[in-house]
Amino acid sequence: MREARLTARKSVLGMLLLALTLAGCETAGRWFKGERTAEPADPIILGAPEANSYLADLYRLAAGDPATQAEIFADAESQATLTPDTRTRLRYALMLASAGHPGSDPQAAQSLLRELLAQPELMTQSELALATVFLEEAEARLVLDAEARRLRAEYTRAANTEQAAIERRIGQVEDENRQLRQSLEEAEAKLEAITSIERSIRERSEESESQ
Repeated sequence: MREARLTARKSVLGMLLLALTLAGCETAGRWFKGERTAEPADPIILGAPEANSYLADLYRLAAGDPATQAEIFADAESQATLTPDTRTRLRYALMLASAGHPGSDPQAAQSLLRELLAQPELMTQSELALATVFLEEAEARLVLDAEARRLRAEYTRAANTEQAAIERRIGQVEDENRQLRQSLEEAEAKLEAITSIERSIRERSEESESQ
């Protein structure tokens, strides 16, 4: 479980770095040290947060303990539900697409991110980069999940087929054993009948001799 969580964290951190690169941000190292950076290449969209605000939440989600993860995810979900705009929905979608926490849902993330990317004019370049990278991640996870389900189904079918074959063989062996027992009982009955006849003949012969 711990190894799976560490792997999920590494995956999220890798996506954050990739998103920063695609967004044209040359100060990823400074951001991870806690320094804020400007994004002069982004168009001016009133109310649009810096990419760092999304990335900070995603980093906390990836690195936090279960209680912290639940708190961050619940806050994003409630904001996206109560005040659904591009920013709150994107924040929520990015968390849905992130692996390693109970609220992760690549199917829902895929749907929401596609809706957001259908209106690129409402998003900054950094937001577009984040949405694009996390959409690809969600879709890749869906493909892997589908493949895992297929392999599990094949394994189950193979196991069921093998079990059925074993059960048939057991049934055949039981039938053979029943037939053998029946044949043995018939043979023993015949032997007993023959022994009884021989005994009867011997007794009559002895009686005749004695007379």
